[in-house]
Amino acid sequence: MTVDVGTPAPDFTLPTDGGGSVTLSALRGRTVVLYFYPKDDTSGCTSEACGFRDSLPDFTGVDAVVIGVSKDSVASHDKFKAKHDLPFTLASDTDGAVCEAYGTWVEKSMYGRKYMGIDRATFLIDKEGVVRNVWRKVKVTGHVDAVLKAAKAL
Repeated sequence: MTVDVGTPAPDFTLPTDGGGSVTLSALRGRTVVLYFYPKDDTSGCTSEACGFRDSLPDFTGVDAVVIGVSKDSVASHDKFKAKHDLPFTLASDTDGAVCEAYGTWVEKSMYGRKYMGIDRATFLIDKEGVVRNVWRKVKVTGHVDAVLKAAKAL
């Protein structure tokens, strides 16, 4: 499955760090930056998360909420969040259903070995729950700035 610009964002409810939960439809009326990343506390994922952390005041200024999603457990998210002082929600998609719904659970290849994993991707969802921008196969450098620019344009 894939999610395209102009389509309604698939709704979900996921457990989050701190023992909470997040439901996408409950965030209607706010812009949502939904980013999928492969694994807590790995170099690229840490760099991306810290980029969103450092720019969070700018996202808050455009009434945008940032949510990171991976298949890591809530306990892993709690450690990752505490270690890097991440002030936004990390959602745990342990069964991969939300990754599947957004088309981020894909076949990858490393050193000729094929395996399934999360494709780093970000979805910008408007106040009505419609996807307005999609970034797939994200390169971390400059990505947060591109997302912020798009969020400001909504």
